[in-house]
Amino acid sequence: MSLLLEPTAERVKSEKLYRAMGLTDEEFGMVETILGRTPNYTETGIFSVMWSEHCSYKNSKVVLKKFPTEGEQVLQGPGEGAGIIDIGDGQAVVFKVESHNHPSAIEPFQGAATGVGGILRDVFSMGARPIALLNSLRFGELESPRVRYLFEEVVAGIAGYGNCMGVPTVGGEIQFDPCYEGNPLVNAMCVGLIDHKDIQKGQAKGIGNTVMYVGASTGRDGIHGATFASEELGEDADEKRPAVQVGDPFMEKLLLEACLELIQNDALVGIQDMGAAGLTSSAAEMASKAGSGMVMDLDLVPQREAGMTPYEMMLSESQERMLIVVEKGREQEIKEIFDRWGLLSAEVGYVTDDKHLRLLHKGEVVANLPVDALAEEAPVYHKPSKVAAYYEKFQKLENKTPEVKNPKDTLLQLLAQPTIASKEWVYDQYDYMVQTNTVVEPGSDAAVVRIRGTRKALAMTTDCNSRYIYLDPEIGGQIAVAEAARNIVCSGAKPLGLTDGLNYGSPEKPEIFWQLEKSTDGMSEACRVLETPVIGGNVSLYNESNGVAIYPTPVIGMVGLVEDVDHITTQSFKQAGDIIYLLGETKPEFGGSELQKMVEGEITGKAPTLDLAEEKKRQEELLAAIKAGLVQSAHDVAEGGLSVALAESMTSGTVGANVTVTGEVTAALFAESQSRFIVTVPAEKSAQFEATVSATKIGEVTDTAVLTIADQQQRVILEATQDEIVTAWKGAIPCLLKSKA
Repeated sequence: MSLLLEPTAERVKSEKLYRAMGLTDEEFGMVETILGRTPNYTETGIFSVMWSEHCSYKNSKVVLKKFPTEGEQVLQGPGEGAGIIDIGDGQAVVFKVESHNHPSAIEPFQGAATGVGGILRDVFSMGARPIALLNSLRFGELESPRVRYLFEEVVAGIAGYGNCMGVPTVGGEIQFDPCYEGNPLVNAMCVGLIDHKDIQKGQAKGIGNTVMYVGASTGRDGIHGATFASEELGEDADEKRPAVQVGDPFMEKLLLEACLELIQNDALVGIQDMGAAGLTSSAAEMASKAGSGMVMDLDLVPQREAGMTPYEMMLSESQERMLIVVEKGREQEIKEIFDRWGLLSAEVGYVTDDKHLRLLHKGEVVANLPVDALAEEAPVYHKPSKVAAYYEKFQKLENKTPEVKNPKDTLLQLLAQPTIASKEWVYDQYDYMVQTNTVVEPGSDAAVVRIRGTRKALAMTTDCNSRYIYLDPEIGGQIAVAEAARNIVCSGAKPLGLTDGLNYGSPEKPEIFWQLEKSTDGMSEACRVLETPVIGGNVSLYNESNGVAIYPTPVIGMVGLVEDVDHITTQSFKQAGDIIYLLGETKPEFGGSELQKMVEGEITGKAPTLDLAEEKKRQEELLAAIKAGLVQSAHDVAEGGLSVALAESMTSGTVGANVTVTGEVTAALFAESQSRFIVTVPAEKSAQFEATVSATKIGEVTDTAVLTIADQQQRVILEATQDEIVTAWKGAIPCLLKSKA
């Protein structure tokens, strides 16, 4: 579209063209009031992306304010590309999670790949070197050919980008449920390391300083991607394919190295990734944060396509680009860095003091907008909230125990459920050993990456059981944070803080907004009690397909510090004769459980209960025991209950377990009560362990690779060999993918 064909301001208003961009009539009126005139087409597009949910959080700001975001270790909370937490010795860990759901539903390979690329840029634009990637994925059931296609392509996209970048993909989680059939979730997390002295911010400071564009050129891909991510997926979803960006990991690798060299140069004033809303968001946000303005000449922007309009350049979400501000007069030093890495760099503008973003094109001013109105003063809505009718119905139901006729068959069937089954088919496609710092590989409670040159390591995980949150958003929100912390503790680390990816349906629906409110209440409370501040994150709303919303899915990405590599603990049983302990109380709680879904085919009833004070006590006791060298293995009891946790602890090695359970058998084996751990302890240390931790001895590790579980009368109720367990657990996903039903 040439500039001549771009609609006039009058047409934008009279034909209500702004609606297709995502602005409401009221919001367009607000823009006219702010400007004192009718915005032109480019200006309308800029406001529409900056005021989209994806960029402004206009529907979620009211709930995000509840999160505890401060702590003695927090160096950078929400508001920058990624959050930062101090880990001592002048070092810090930088991490963030982002969603790429809508693009992945339409173009799964590129949607997932560019999700990884974007989260990497968020971290290295802070000045940090990425050391690990994780992901949190949700799909419908693998019996569906479309779901199999989405699953295979998303995994390939994640693998393709991360492997080319040379950053190990070390962990993640995947849940399969019918509610994600039309709207998969793809959340990517990146963890980086930084020295305190190298921390950068995205600010356009210093009047007269030069604004430079670096990285790849701008094309027409991804235009209106932020708006696309802020609406429901409908029948016309495939027509939105142009809104999906295309990634080039080899270009990003060069950009990463150039940026890490750039931050050592004191001519750099500010740096920000061109992520959602591209040039628009980076320019407006950098100026707004610094209390300054910016002039940009769009004729100077490197373009890969002919005849691009200001609208297209400003809204493009082409990948592998950064906006930087450098000291005036020192542009050549910066240019030389990017020349050396074979990357474009162009002087495109300068910092002003008028708090306006002014855009020039072909000698004319094509936009003149106040930056605070774009970045900070977007409308904030507190949508109507209404307790979900299904929740009130479920709360009246008695706890019901699903019928189990044969415990062994049930265990093997549970191990073959895709949500529980081994994800080896997935992580075998990821290079998780590149950089050679991965100590605990994918498949354990948390991944662990050592910090070279020290005795320290970082444990990291992504977690969220969305079924619990659907049944009871507040308790479910608490459980999501608690389970992430459990996984960190089981690895021998102290939880430091978290980043969240809040994935929900449409906030326009009062029951969905209620889910968002209550689950963030629960998360906030758990963060306070467990002392894990929220240092950043992402909100993805409108995850609906043809009117059907996903389960509320607030993904928790958590990082913990292993103070000494000797404390690193994994879930596998280690040696015969070790005593097996269960921490925590088992209750007949099956609401949202894998057993309920498998046996009854639906999710109903009450979520498991959770006592946060008890949770904190158990985590602290277990971590103290691990640090004291008393623990051989630790594993949290999660989906599938105790029997699944025991089976998962003996999928490697040549040992088995003899265990005795008490109480009602189905609950003892398969209930998903919270705050529970399985721990093994050398026999000679058991007395010291029992003096440190409140735990129940339930059995011992044996030298035969068989899991034997007896009731309190010593009758064997379940006996399964390691071969049977591994066959069911490892074979499930490859088998489903080969089926052509």
